Amino acid sequence: MSGESSPAPQPGSTAADGDGAGGDGPNDGEGSAVRSLLSDPRLTIAKRDLSSLGREKTIVLALLIQLFVAAFSSFLVVGLTSLYSPGSVSAGEVVVGVAGEHDDELVRAANDQQGVRAIVYPSPEAAREAYQEGNVHATLIAEASGSRIDVTVVAPQESIETTLIVDQVRTLLEAVERTERIARSESLTRSTVPLPEDVDASPYFGFTYTVLVPLLLFLPPFISGSVAVDALTEEIERGTLELLRVAPLSLVDIVDGKALAMILIAPAQAALWIGLLGFNGIGVANVPQILLVVTALTTLVVTLGLSLGVLTAKRRQAQLLYSVLVIFGFGLLTFVPEHPATTVAKLAVDSPTTATTLHVAGYAVAAVVLFVAGRELVARTDPEGL
Repeated sequence: MSGESSPAPQPGSTAADGDGAGGDGPNDGEGSAVRSLLSDPRLTIAKRDLSSLGREKTIVLALLIQLFVAAFSSFLVVGLTSLYSPGSVSAGEVVVGVAGEHDDELVRAANDQQGVRAIVYPSPEAAREAYQEGNVHATLIAEASGSRIDVTVVAPQESIETTLIVDQVRTLLEAVERTERIARSESLTRSTVPLPEDVDASPYFGFTYTVLVPLLLFLPPFISGSVAVDALTEEIERGTLELLRVAPLSLVDIVDGKALAMILIAPAQAALWIGLLGFNGIGVANVPQILLVVTALTTLVVTLGLSLGVLTAKRRQAQLLYSVLVIFGFGLLTFVPEHPATTVAKLAVDSPTTATTLHVAGYAVAAVVLFVAGRELVARTDPEGL
């Protein structure tokens, strides 16, 4: 029996030279690589955190609200636009009574404004009486006050129609102010700043791409960052972080897995919202660039949240700092040449400029730099001190 035993394989040789083993080697190598990737502990932690989101009622409710808004955007946009721009909602003609020394300016402005009709009264008392009798919706008394025109407005209070009436009157007065500024500019010794031209744009278009689309696309990153803070700090406070490290997993692996889960979920939501908007007839252009912006912003806030979780190791402190810093940082972005909301709006309507492209690239670079810095912070942190 001992004479029939096979010699031990030499270093660098395979265990079996025949039976097609050589032909299956590459396939086995690819399969091993795939199995190794799927069994990566960071991916396992990411899947674990994603599966636990279903138990977070607040997060689920937020996602369902966004889903509802995106799915029924064609119906909701009318109602939401009425809050964004009450004058855009057609609710009949608004009749205003006009009197005073400068009633001509008010009448001319009313004639140029759709949905408003002016009735001239011989005196302020007659105009007020017409309002009291319900013949007009509001009364405007224009009197001279030196070199200025003072307009006294009498409008209803605590009425369903009040918002629409006040909005129409405000638009009327803004038109008068604009006309007077242009007319009196010739008497000034200094040149005035030129006023922008009036743009006859649909309020629904403006609301959709400057409010609705950015709202749906920016909420997922902020939610992901908040969830990332909870996912890490709860592991620390409950003591389950030590159990994960027994796997064995390094602190960097654990944080990477949690970051991966939260970073991936935001652009996935954004893609779904964009698809639902398109289903409702609201087209969104440059989807890859928009998703890149969403991914970059998500990476920034998730890295910030996880870094705060490592530094504080306390959920309340980390969440408070995260909320304050995100709000403060988003406010600081108003000082950049193009705000992220403007970038997304320009991309969505397919009118990007060179500055828009540079901002997209800048967000991507900033995300990579902060992510690398965050990993370096985690690598230098002693897990035993958490």
